[in-house]
Amino acid sequence: MSIAIVGMLDEREGALRTVRDQIRARGHKPLLIDISIGTGAIIPALVADVSCGEIAGLAGTTIENVREMVARKRDRATFLMADGLKRKILELHRAGGLEGIIAVTGTTGAIMALTAMKSLPFGVPKLLVSSALTMPANAATFAEYLSVSDITVMHSVVDTVGMNGFVRTIALNAANSVSGMVEGAELSTEGNRPSVAITEFGLCDIGAYHIREMLEQEYEVVSFHATGFGDRAAVELVRQGYFEAFIDLVPSGFSEYLLGGNRAFGPHRLEAAIDRPIPYIFCPGGFDLLSCGPIGRKDNGDSLWVSRRLAERKYLMLDAVRVQARTSPEEMEQTAAAAAEKLNRHKYKSRVKCVIPLRGFSSLGVEDGVLYDPSSDETFIATLKKHLDPLIRVIEVDADINSREFARAAVNALSDALEGA
Repeated sequence: MSIAIVGMLDEREGALRTVRDQIRARGHKPLLIDISIGTGAIIPALVADVSCGEIAGLAGTTIENVREMVARKRDRATFLMADGLKRKILELHRAGGLEGIIAVTGTTGAIMALTAMKSLPFGVPKLLVSSALTMPANAATFAEYLSVSDITVMHSVVDTVGMNGFVRTIALNAANSVSGMVEGAELSTEGNRPSVAITEFGLCDIGAYHIREMLEQEYEVVSFHATGFGDRAAVELVRQGYFEAFIDLVPSGFSEYLLGGNRAFGPHRLEAAIDRPIPYIFCPGGFDLLSCGPIGRKDNGDSLWVSRRLAERKYLMLDAVRVQARTSPEEMEQTAAAAAEKLNRHKYKSRVKCVIPLRGFSSLGVEDGVLYDPSSDETFIATLKKHLDPLIRVIEVDADINSREFARAAVNALSDALEGA
């Protein structure tokens, strides 16, 4: 068993050597993997356990070809090395030879390392050391990796090239960190209780609390923050088979995608359990609102605000950044029809249940709430029922989504789905 150390020796030999030596001093076996593509000026004295040539070969090319690509097709060179590294890391993991992974990189190396780290299962220690991830222009790119995998990032502040007191300190801290993770790594199963995923956010969190409270004696309930990126982790882990059921309390990353909101997930948001024989409990949490902050967009000709005429609607400014506008009947109809189409594609329809709160889809949409609009909610419900496959059961609850009555209905729906009823 070893800890993989990933980096470009022709750029960061000093930091990688320090990490290797410290991991060895902690009693672990280091496995140094070189992902150099010829961009550095160092002729390294350190010999990697896995050469950059081997990594290129695993991607079906040669390191010479990769280096020729750097000047004109650097993205292609990066892709090939990332693919080769991913193949090597998965090969090590499948053979039972990998305890953890640490990478010390710049921007290009981070993309390669994150591709490999993302491919590893939850619980395998993963540490990326870099100063590159804080660049605002790269935020969305790196979020695609960090939002769906338990990757730890150590911001190095300084670039990890050369050797000085700053780099040495970061390298030692990083080596000690990944060693500590490996020494303490254990995915707790809480007595092997079956796991249930649930999505939630602040405007539906009371309902999620009631559901967790009702299930916690029999199940381990794992919550995911439905912010668009938080949903990605839920979908990814459900697809990987980590959960015995999925209570999708707040699937509104789907409506945000359709309508252009801030919490947009994408077109595949409702497909996590589409081919899996597990209970999928669908609720319309958050479909009654559209995230459209910051508020400065309202007066700056923002396309979303202008095209959907949001300034003419009910909206709530939670703070300067978070603004929620009420969805219109037309938007609710569009969302319901599209959601029904996705739900109808589920292979195991007897395990899909739609639990609908008749008195509010969020804390803002209840009677006396800022975004209260029962006619829009009724449009959603009627459209969903009209388009939904009859094999998928709809359960209407005369309560709001944050009530105990609704939570009990969702829990009962889970029981029914487990029984195939």
